[in-house]
Amino acid sequence: MNIETFFRLTVFATLAISVGISGYFRRKADLEKNEAISRKVDGNALMNIIRLGGLALWLSPLVYALNPDWMSWSKIGLAEGWRWLGAGLGVLSVFGVYWLFSNIGSNITPTSATRKEHKLVTSGPYRWIRHPLYTFGLTLFVSLGLMVDNWFMMILGALAFTVMVIRTPKEEAGLIEKFGDEYRHYMKTTGAFLPKLF
Repeated sequence: MNIETFFRLTVFATLAISVGISGYFRRKADLEKNEAISRKVDGNALMNIIRLGGLALWLSPLVYALNPDWMSWSKIGLAEGWRWLGAGLGVLSVFGVYWLFSNIGSNITPTSATRKEHKLVTSGPYRWIRHPLYTFGLTLFVSLGLMVDNWFMMILGALAFTVMVIRTPKEEAGLIEKFGDEYRHYMKTTGAFLPKLF
């Protein structure tokens, strides 16, 4: 097996496993709660940006896995060591994705809205950061961009993270409304996307 085939298979496996984990837990949450979550809470413009950007973000590594030549227009020319670093980050990201979804459980929603019976989760990665989904998502797409050796995917990942950062204050306002001082205290003791050092 040549090195490009290895990276193609690793990209495909990383993507498939991450999507599988996310899909499983999201579907399980929807079935358990049997509750329709309004997608209007984030506004039509933001949701359209998230949908279109998400589609491009998820399709790019898949296109590479099918045929690397289709993504050659955005190749960087990284040294092989960077691509191996991407593979390592990809493995860590898959474990991170499982860790966060297994801890948030049925509280996961497709928007910044909270569920009626939402419980404040402060275990697992939520013990240190309030939005590990965004952190692990960014790490996942950086890892894929490194493995694919592709600036387009890295920029898409950074833009997706930026949109989530823009949406975060609205999400946190909803959590403050639901949990009050308990969430305010949680905000003081944790970082939004990285652990607080002090």
